[in-house]
Amino acid sequence: MSLKILSLSDVVLDVLFNPQVRERFRDVQLIISCGDLPGYYLEYVVNSLDAWLYFVRGNHDVIVEETESGSRQASFGGVNLHRRTNRFDALLLAGVEGSLRYREGPFQYSQSEMWGHVFSLIPSFLLNRVRYGRFLDVFITHAPPMGIHDQTDLPHRGIAAFRWLLQVFKPTYHFHGHVHLYRPDSERVTRFGETRVVNTYGFAETVIPPRSATNQ
Repeated sequence: MSLKILSLSDVVLDVLFNPQVRERFRDVQLIISCGDLPGYYLEYVVNSLDAWLYFVRGNHDVIVEETESGSRQASFGGVNLHRRTNRFDALLLAGVEGSLRYREGPFQYSQSEMWGHVFSLIPSFLLNRVRYGRFLDVFITHAPPMGIHDQTDLPHRGIAAFRWLLQVFKPTYHFHGHVHLYRPDSERVTRFGETRVVNTYGFAETVIPPRSATNQ
């Protein structure tokens, strides 16, 4: 039995933010947010689909968001994967938030700081290898890796440490957002070595054969 993932980022879409979302995406078992989405939107999708959520924050995310009932701590109803590893349905996941720093604001980092985020994950990857025979299955970020789906301007430049991680630890998938897709023929999925790199701007649906049927 396959595992269906709904990944999303960057833009609120009517197809997801309406009562028909449960029917349209009824077979989704896992939601991945790659950032720059409001908490109320993610909570709506999670509650509508009754699916598990893993997320990282993007450079436009806020710590406190304004709602109709007032200010509140931004909540996404899921597991924040920044500098963390986790396991879902035998999938090994890890994540890093943010983009390159181009102005004052949260969730922005230098290339050196991004290397620090990636290096912080290495002990967990090595432990995964001992326990499960592999380092990582799914890598989740906001920004893209250097040279894949990125752009030349500083805000949308790719992250060197992410590309290195793909080369060394070889996850099956890398989901990212941040780079907006405006044309129907824009490249959304790129094969890089053993990894499928998916730009999940808006949303993307991905089917992964699970290694087991048990969440741990």
